Amino acid sequence: MARRDLTLALRHKTEILTALFFFVIVVNLLPLGVGPDPKLLSKIAPGVVWIGALLATLLGLPRLFAHDYQDGTLEQLSLSPRSFTLIVLGKIMAHWIVAGLPVVLITPLLGIQFNLSGPIIGVLMLTLVLGTPVLSLIGAIGAALTLGVRGGGVLLSLLILPLYIPVLIFGAGAAEAYRAGLDMTGYLWLLAALDLLALFFAPWVSAIALKVALE
Repeated sequence: MARRDLTLALRHKTEILTALFFFVIVVNLLPLGVGPDPKLLSKIAPGVVWIGALLATLLGLPRLFAHDYQDGTLEQLSLSPRSFTLIVLGKIMAHWIVAGLPVVLITPLLGIQFNLSGPIIGVLMLTLVLGTPVLSLIGAIGAALTLGVRGGGVLLSLLILPLYIPVLIFGAGAAEAYRAGLDMTGYLWLLAALDLLALFFAPWVSAIALKVALE
């Protein structure tokens, strides 16, 4: 399922580029409002990057199940003898590869722009690797709950954004703690715990919500 969704995404590269360009634009716009002070930019960089990653992930969530729902593919997948929960997990994995992984890979270039040192950029990338899958997993629940609902994009944002706050705090907090010379392992363990918790519950809850939407 992940391979199928990735193949479809590669045929429509605009969806990948849209999320990536949106992330770059958000990260580049915020510094314009606070000035060119290098110390200030390096201080706010982790939070700015994480906000950009959060919004870029949110951008593609309404389409996570929408296309398959509209053409009837999702209903056929739900009737498949294969585990529907694992099918949903495959779609979530594809979403992270399309929306989350490019954000991680382009972060070093943006980090240099914010006057970040190499070690801090490495820590920031590590937090994104741990945290962005949680954004896709939690977002899948919201996408499933709002599937087929008029104005679902707005409702999805209202449902999901409050749940993203802990990931944002722990992700940006780890990089900030490292920059300040403090121990960051607690933040990383919390992100890893959120990963495991979301990986266990999100596909299952999303699958149940999708079956309800298909009835």
